[in-house]
Amino acid sequence: MTSQYLNSEFAANLVALRTIVHREIRRFVRIWPQTLLPPAITMVLYFVIFGNLIGRQIGDMGGFSYMEYIVPGLIMMSVITNSYGNVVSSFFGSKFQRNVEELLVSPVSPHTILIGFVVGGVLRGLAVGFIVTLLSLFFTQLQVHHLGVTVLVVLLTATIFSLGGFVNAVYARNFDDISIIPTFVLTPLTYLGGVFYSITLLPPFWQTVSLGNPILHMVNAFRYGILGVSDIRIGVAIGFMLLATAALYTLCIRLLVSGRGMRQ
Repeated sequence: MTSQYLNSEFAANLVALRTIVHREIRRFVRIWPQTLLPPAITMVLYFVIFGNLIGRQIGDMGGFSYMEYIVPGLIMMSVITNSYGNVVSSFFGSKFQRNVEELLVSPVSPHTILIGFVVGGVLRGLAVGFIVTLLSLFFTQLQVHHLGVTVLVVLLTATIFSLGGFVNAVYARNFDDISIIPTFVLTPLTYLGGVFYSITLLPPFWQTVSLGNPILHMVNAFRYGILGVSDIRIGVAIGFMLLATAALYTLCIRLLVSGRGMRQ
């Protein structure tokens, strides 16, 4: 009887997970002119303005053309913003429509609920990242230096910011609250995260300060996977990302179990 109950519980959670993931995918695919097209256009503008026009004046960086150097950072920028944005808007929308309350009282595991939303965010981040990568091939050539590092870093980064978007959605009280973190935290950290420059160009003091920026580690780890160059130690960066993933996942599960900010 016990094994039968566990099997039925597992099957129910699997159905719930597939349903949530399917809904999340349909959500951003259905409105692709708002979710997939704008990031692609924005990145093309970055390629043209920073890569071609400004890059010609800058010359080489780290042994590569400026265009080649910034492409990994721009791909990561698109993955970060879209992974975060998908989960924060989707989960807050569910809160606003009271759909989350139905999930919380259902016999669905909190892990299933969280993984479903996070997978949706990761898939959107990867989809936009893939589109940006294809577009970058019209401006430069990319040769992956270390495929394993590249895949691991992009998956961990998308997962971290999907979990971060979930936390933001839980604490948000209105639609304005879901834009505060992306505007005042993510955007500055991204632009100061080594996307457009190497921190070796900075004075020693500011190099040390920059090491406290988590996005710097993600961008440089991904750049190492693509180009083979990095301003930081790859092992430290990956270790930090694994730790951040575990910490954020634990926090999200506790928030779901407590129902904080979700039950009225």
